[in-house]
Amino acid sequence: MIEFVSLQSEYSAIADEVREAIDRVLQRGWFILGEELAGFEREFGRYVGADAAVGVNSGSDAIFLALKALDIGAGDEVITVSHTFISTVDAIARNGAKPVFVDIDPATFCIDPARIEEKITTRTRAIMPVHLYGRPAEMEPILEIARRHELFVIEDACQAHGAEYRGRRVGSLGHVGCFSFYPTKNLGAYGDGGIATTNDEEIAEKLRLLRNYGQPCKYRHDLIGVNSRLDEMQAAVLRVKLRHLDEWNDKRRHMAGMYSELLRDAGVTTPSEENHAGHVYHLYVIRSKDRDALQEHLSRQEVQTQIHYPIPVHRQPAYAEIASGVDLPITDRVCAEILSLPMHPWLTEPQVRQVAELVVSAQRG
Repeated sequence: MIEFVSLQSEYSAIADEVREAIDRVLQRGWFILGEELAGFEREFGRYVGADAAVGVNSGSDAIFLALKALDIGAGDEVITVSHTFISTVDAIARNGAKPVFVDIDPATFCIDPARIEEKITTRTRAIMPVHLYGRPAEMEPILEIARRHELFVIEDACQAHGAEYRGRRVGSLGHVGCFSFYPTKNLGAYGDGGIATTNDEEIAEKLRLLRNYGQPCKYRHDLIGVNSRLDEMQAAVLRVKLRHLDEWNDKRRHMAGMYSELLRDAGVTTPSEENHAGHVYHLYVIRSKDRDALQEHLSRQEVQTQIHYPIPVHRQPAYAEIASGVDLPITDRVCAEILSLPMHPWLTEPQVRQVAELVVSAQRG
């Protein structure tokens, strides 16, 4: 069996470091808003290149609280994509704002900047690009459009830990960057976790209040907040893993390069790779016009694959009313063709070759 991910292998590689970190928390006996979280926030902010980082309990809440910190709510519109995990759009709707969908670039799977301005109205408050699969969105034109129209930019970087755009890491480019530490992410916790990054101290302070019941000190509540705190245990584990992230990302890039070379003439579309957009391959996603048959063929040969994501958000029943009349032909076409192949730092070169050979044989019938 060639596994899609291998969290057991990851743990085996860092088990001693993890046990030491967890024991440190247990010995200290402080589990919420303590030294481990403060240390991880400093280290992750420095890693991303952001002045501040605020740990929360999930990537979904990072986006939700980023919108709330920017006072985006009822009557406002946020421009984003339909080709993403549902939490991107849920966060907008949970704040009472309206998601406005823009089609994607078929080469990058990210928002197409050329289609953004036609969607801007007097109610638009923000643009939310998604750095999907580990590939940065084209931020330069997005930031220019935002400047011209005085809009916020919120980066959904939940799948892009360590990805770079023109020499800067994602999460440091917009007004707020949002990351998930779901266990399977390039930087994953042992449970749920998330963080929001920003270069604006006023936004950072508001995020700190919102994540902790809106209180600047115990029993005083300046805002209506929530309980959304990254706990000490997860922060300690993430501090360990952060030290290995660049090495793990390099391994992902190496395996992705092998896949792309081996699949060059296979009749599938492989991920785009440009010098200015440093992909970290959270997922390695190909396109095939016979996707379902290809997935079935790989499954029979005990190769695990997944589809991210088979039903775009604008086709989901929960968003039927909001998305009424929305036409996203590229998104619809891509969602019918994408297939995620095994990708993780413990994938071996022989396994990559085996998967590639199976893809080639299936495509050639």
